[in-house]
Order: sequence, then C-alpha cells, then structure tokens
Amino acid sequence: MNSTTVPGDRAAARRSLEALALGDAFGERWFPLFRPPRQAYAEVRARRTPHEPVWHWTDDTALALALQRVLDEYGEVEQDRLALYYALAFDADQARGYGHGMHMLLPLLLSAPADWRTLAPTLFEGGSLGNGAAMRVAPLGARFHADLGHAAEQAELSAVVTHSHPEGVAGAVAVAVAAALSVRGEFTLDAVAERTPAGLVRDGVLRAAEVPFATEPWQAADLLGNGHRIRADDTVPFALWTAARHQGDLEAALWATAEGFGDVDTTCAITGGVVGAATGMDGVPAEWRLRREPLD
Repeated sequence: MNSTTVPGDRAAARRSLEALALGDAFGERWFPLFRPPRQAYAEVRARRTPHEPVWHWTDDTALALALQRVLDEYGEVEQDRLALYYALAFDADQARGYGHGMHMLLPLLLSAPADWRTLAPTLFEGGSLGNGAAMRVAPLGARFHADLGHAAEQAELSAVVTHSHPEGVAGAVAVAVAAALSVRGEFTLDAVAERTPAGLVRDGVLRAAEVPFATEPWQAADLLGNGHRIRADDTVPFALWTAARHQGDLEAALWATAEGFGDVDTTCAITGGVVGAATGMDGVPAEWRLRREPLD
C-alpha cells in the first residue's frame, strides 16, 4: 500500500514528537553529567522536578525531527533523503549524544547519502542492533496509525538506513506499532508483539506483557533491561511496559521510566512518544513544557 492510499495524521505525529522530545530532555537530566547517581535516584523517587531552567534534548529528538521532515515532505520514507537528513542533523550539532556507530556512519552519508546501503550493514559486523532506530520512530507510527501494516513497513524502511541488524529493525517496528495502537486506543503489549518480527525484541515484549503493572518500575527494569547495553532488545521492552502501565498519563509514564535509569533519555523518549501519541502534552506540568528546549 503506498502513501496515496494511507492517510498520514500529522496532528498525531506532532503530538508524539512533542512528547518524545519532552521524554528525551527529561530523561537526560538524570545522567551523572548533571547529578550524581545517588542524588538522581533520590530525586526521582521523590518526584522532584529537575531544577535546570532549560532541558536540552539529545540525538533522539534530533533524528526524530529529521525523520519527521522527510515524512512531511514526501508522505513516506524516502531512504536516500532520510540518510541525508540524518547526516545533516549530526553535522549541525555533533554534541547531542550520538553513539559510536553514528559517529562512524553519518559523516560519510553527508556527501554520499545513498551509500547507507553498503555502509550501514558493515557497522559492528552485521549492522547495528542498537536502540537508535527505536528511539526516533514513535511519531512515524502515530502518523500512520490508520494502517498498522503500513506503519510497520515504514518503520523498517526508516530503521535500515542506520540500523540494519534485524533486532535494530524489530525495535523500530515495535515502537512504531505501539504508537499507532496508542492513537487508536488499542495499545497492549501482546498486540505489539503480534506485529514485531520474531527475535529478541519480540521475546522481550512478550516477557514485558507478563510483568504485572503492580511491579515497581525499577524491578521491571531489572527483569526487562533498561537500555544500559544500548541494544534494542535491552531498551524497548521496558519502555513499552511503562508506556502500557501509564496510558493516558504522560507525566506518570516518564517518572516511572526514569526509575529504571540506564539509558534513561532513550527509554523516556520511547515511552513519551508512545503515550504522547494519544495524550499530547495534556496533563504535563506547565514548567516542564517551558523548560524543554523548543523544537522549532
């Protein structure tokens, strides 16, 4: 099915993007660069809003913006253009927290974007299985919520430009489907697993579906992973668990995700993008919205 027969919901995509960026910037506050781990743990448990006047977002949001730009311009994933826009985002500000693989790949794509086809599969001897494709994709899923198959297909196309390993792709598909289901009011972890390719990510989402929501988030992170391994299968299941646990409450979802620590900007970006696909920024404290770095 092509983009002319699958309507794109820009409003849903924007809701998801705004919330993704908020989760990204909020989660970044809890890294040791900004506060020692013991202090961060105490402040998260006490639900104490980070005091910094500006919460800067990271590469999660920078690449989500690049993906959004391509979808706005073409109505679907145009991979060579997407490779260029990813490279331009990196070139504009390399200090956004990009991973090692992107420091290797994206500078090369700036002058030869079509070379992603040969370069991306060579990262880490088989392509990246990191969480980078998953962290940026929720707005795409929200956009194409009318057709879950199309959302999954477009998520895969967006992923392989940088993350060609099957698990990196599966992470993107799982998050996109979750965001689409969130908009539709049909989000469950079992429903996400049904449309996630077989493998470690899918197995993790199925495990997450068996973790009771009464479980403390830090315990769920111990069971499912919190992203500290920077792998899709170590990141996506927990982020989707907290999103499912707090559907309809973006603030609560982000606090719960932060309790897992680990790669907390990315887990919060994924959770934010999925929950916010339905809620937008409604219910989030005004000071959070004011402190988050603007997108435009």
